[in-house]
Amino acid sequence: MNTVFLLHHVHEFDDGHEDVKLIGVFSTEAFARAAQQKVADLPGFRERPAGFSIDEHQVDDHIGWLEGYVTIQQVGE
Repeated sequence: MNTVFLLHHVHEFDDGHEDVKLIGVFSTEAFARAAQQKVADLPGFRERPAGFSIDEHQVDDHIGWLEGYVTIQQVGE
């Protein structure tokens, strides 16, 4: 089975809202870590260095959102 590594950055706001960014999909963890180092000093990322995560996934082995989803309207929208 083929493995890929997803590099994300999550910024959680005080109200609990999250801004999730998929930075890239990589063939090795080392490539994902190198990409993290490349963007870590850019605006936004450098203020929240703990927001990075690298997750390993098997290609063709996972389907997300099988239970569906619910949209929650933000106050003021």
